[in-house]
Amino acid sequence: MNERKDINIWPGLGYDDAIAQRAWLSRLGFEEGILVEGDGDHEVQHSEMLWPDGGRVMIHSLRKTSDLPGAVGTGNVYVVVTDPDAVYARAREIDATMVRDMAEEDYGSRGFTVSDPEGNAWSFGTYAG
Repeated sequence: MNERKDINIWPGLGYDDAIAQRAWLSRLGFEEGILVEGDGDHEVQHSEMLWPDGGRVMIHSLRKTSDLPGAVGTGNVYVVVTDPDAVYARAREIDATMVRDMAEEDYGSRGFTVSDPEGNAWSFGTYAG
């Protein structure tokens, strides 16, 4: 099956403070999508953050009553970008923790990796498969 199709895969990550994570992602260049708040203070039942170049990620609160498995700080996401230097500059502006500095890879990608405030890794690069 060599035919490439537009595939929708939306990773989901749980956070102690999902509202703060949405704000952090907005500062990196994500656009705010749907937000469904839960019953508790700052509780996010479901939300989506959209990447301007395509794709999205779901952000939710980790709750003891949640049926979704996961632990804070155990996820990683790769985001394809057309302008990694612009995203890198925004990451520097918000003092994001660098995991891997901007680099040119042998396979033709240019990108970097940061850690979000709760420990998940976010890689941004030009490699689109």
